[in-house]
Amino acid sequence: MMGRSEMKPTKRASVLGFAMAASLAVTGCISLGGGEPPESLLTLTSTATAASEAQTSSAAGAEALVVMTPDTAARLDVTRVPVAVSDTELAYLQEAVWVEKPARLFKRLVGETIRAGGAPFLVLDGEDTPVSPTQYLRGTLLDMTYYPGTSEVVVRYDAIHTDGTGAVRSRRFEAREGGVLPEPASVGPALNRAANEVAGEVAAWIAQG
Repeated sequence: MMGRSEMKPTKRASVLGFAMAASLAVTGCISLGGGEPPESLLTLTSTATAASEAQTSSAAGAEALVVMTPDTAARLDVTRVPVAVSDTELAYLQEAVWVEKPARLFKRLVGETIRAGGAPFLVLDGEDTPVSPTQYLRGTLLDMTYYPGTSEVVVRYDAIHTDGTGAVRSRRFEAREGGVLPEPASVGPALNRAANEVAGEVAAWIAQG
């Protein structure tokens, strides 16, 4: 796992990154440094929004699931969109900036998707809650990256679910989408669709118990 100091490419890495980007016809779309602020920000939006009339009681004995903010590698603990230039080189997609760190966006997306599925328990997407939770969903957001070599985005999440009895189970979820152009207008929506696919699979997994 790379530390924060490794996220800034060296002069050699910068030259290599730009050379490879040019060969992949993405020159001008990858940024290895700072620059002007973007005209718009990226976010994740659930495609499975809960109905406005949906309710779940917090009466005594009712279960509550807390969706925790997933851990992430240092390369994802930023508001930029990583570009895997090679197996050992990372850059960032120019003008592609998340409204906040992707781990928090993904946590809320998963919580809303589980809630929209009609879960028979409270679904809370905050660590500080007014009720005592009986279930926890935690994990690690392993990937939310653009891969120019294959023109695809990848979202990968390792989930750990603790149920009301204290039993623990885990599973890895992954979604890919190809044919993605190296620009925010293409990468942003593709990452949103992939993240929603993963969130839907997680929700189904939770529902199965």
